[in-house]
Amino acid sequence: MLATMGVAREVTSKEVTQRDLRMRSREIMDALESGQSFTVTRDGRRIGELTPMRHRRRFVPKQEFVALSRNAPAVDLDAFRADQDVVVDQRAQDVYGP
Repeated sequence: MLATMGVAREVTSKEVTQRDLRMRSREIMDALESGQSFTVTRDGRRIGELTPMRHRRRFVPKQEFVALSRNAPAVDLDAFRADQDVVVDQRAQDVYGP
């Protein structure tokens, strides 16, 4: 709930005016932190978007990886290795040699 000039109201609109952003910045930031996105307007024109930061995951559960991989194209391993050989010299080199 947001209180503006003594009137409580919910953040249901995704558009906020520049003035609302200035006057209710704490309330809007709290809503943003809880996952709500906003489009900022000035003189009735859309000028920007406020979206929550996405937290980068470090781990993908096995079940999710399997589900996402089901529609992946098949990979021909021999062709993949041949492509790598074209780009990278795979021969062992003596880094201390002449």
